[in-house]
Amino acid sequence: MMAAIGEFDPLNTSVPATKIEVTVSCRNLLDVDTFSKSDPVVVLYVQAIGTKEWREFGRTEVIENTLSPDFVRKFVLDFFFEEKQNLRFDAYNVDSRSSNISKHDFLGQTFCTLGEIIGSPGGHLEKTLSGIPGKKCGVIIFMAEELSNCRDIATMQLCANKLDKKDFFGKSDPFLVFYRSNEDGTFTICHKTEVVKNTLNPVWQPFTIPVRALCNGDFDRTVKVDVFDWDRDGSHDFIGEFTTSYRELSRGQNQFTVYEVLHPKKKGKKKKYINSGTVTLLSFKVESEYTFVDFIRGGTQLNFTVAIDFTASNGNPAQPTSLHYMSPYQMNAYAMALKAVGEIIQDYDSDKLFPAYGFGAKLPPDGKISHAFPLSGDSDNVNCVGIEGVLESYFESLRTVQLYGPTNFAPVISQVARSAAEITDGSQYFVLLMITDGVISDMVQTREAVVNAASLPMSIIIVGVGPAEFDAMEELDGDEVRVSSRGRLAERDIVQFVPFRDYIDRSGNQVLSMARLAKDVLAEIPEQLLSFMKSRGIEPRPAVTSSPLPQLHRHI
Repeated sequence: MMAAIGEFDPLNTSVPATKIEVTVSCRNLLDVDTFSKSDPVVVLYVQAIGTKEWREFGRTEVIENTLSPDFVRKFVLDFFFEEKQNLRFDAYNVDSRSSNISKHDFLGQTFCTLGEIIGSPGGHLEKTLSGIPGKKCGVIIFMAEELSNCRDIATMQLCANKLDKKDFFGKSDPFLVFYRSNEDGTFTICHKTEVVKNTLNPVWQPFTIPVRALCNGDFDRTVKVDVFDWDRDGSHDFIGEFTTSYRELSRGQNQFTVYEVLHPKKKGKKKKYINSGTVTLLSFKVESEYTFVDFIRGGTQLNFTVAIDFTASNGNPAQPTSLHYMSPYQMNAYAMALKAVGEIIQDYDSDKLFPAYGFGAKLPPDGKISHAFPLSGDSDNVNCVGIEGVLESYFESLRTVQLYGPTNFAPVISQVARSAAEITDGSQYFVLLMITDGVISDMVQTREAVVNAASLPMSIIIVGVGPAEFDAMEELDGDEVRVSSRGRLAERDIVQFVPFRDYIDRSGNQVLSMARLAKDVLAEIPEQLLSFMKSRGIEPRPAVTSSPLPQLHRHI
């Protein structure tokens, strides 16, 4: 739901003073759609301290058909008081399903610093959007709030009865919008339910929300709930509203709570007006949310496995054009990606023994094709000692095997999944790094293997090297659409894909560009580990005090 990793400078890190949640709204955006209003999204870019380049930090959701959106998805930024944290917000009109932002209509941009937003009266900053000559692009409004460290998560379900009918044909299509109140009496949107079609007595799905998003730790702070009738053109009709507080909602743990939905204008005008319906809180429960750090502190080990593509499409390793070429002056892309990711993960693996496999090669002596051969050359001991050991075994294998094909992913994924299936008590979590130059040959089997692995303590990172089109990889990276196989949906999103070419630093600063690669591929691992633990009801063990904790803020 939230973008949540602050700026990263591997050479010069400091502990974040605090986390700041930034809420974004726009007013009077440019209307670029012919038959309807724009469908806006706002993209936040953060400027790197060393290189001054802008990197995408995150995006709000897309809100259809409006020129004055109030976005629900927040940006959570680490705030460093002693640094100038430059931010850039770009607004776009989304007009296709492409995730490539340059394919959409630019609506304007603004620049500011995080300190500027925090330092504004009440943490409320309004800036003009600009960037389209001769056009007024509207304004963008930021609200900043320091997050309390409250870790509780609330799950609730609501229904409504006898809501006012708003549609001429048929009944209403109701949905709820939750707002928390701010110190200055204004309201910030914090949740929208789904729309239930054609009913005046809707039952909404249960939803979970961080308690801090509802009240920021102040249990008596007003929570306002608006009831709307959804309309396709974006002009949703207001049915009515009610107010509550986190403390009042939490009483729903042992009783039904009924709220009257009131429409202020009707209340003032009509003498006989009673209400516009009622909303009932059917259930409410609170759970403590554990963090990645809690599990690592409690002794959970990350098991790191590497799989390298030895197919012929990489080119002859003896030729400088090959992706496997070993230049005396520079590491190849495979070695660089392996080192960048491995050096961070190894801090969370106490034995530093890493299984390493190759796939897509003919092996000596008889030329048998293998899709999961140990780089160590010893099937009884597939472990390499440290990342350096993995690199040595990789270079040694290039001298002894024949690059061949096809590019089959499923055997290696299944191999690691077998290990993960043996230890599901939360003491181990498996991370498989696959580095490949091309298109998967066994996509059907790979999808099946990923769906099976999604129910195990396991994540898969795929780094694509070389110039190939990696469209099929996006299908496995279930950020937009969850992977499925034979009608079964993956239980969790466990695959993260990045193309290596996006991280080649033109200025030649390899240290920073590889740090960025590692940060991006590892960014989802903590959430993926937590989603597994939560789905199995596993709680972290008490903190292990004997071993010092790796410097987390430097890594993830």
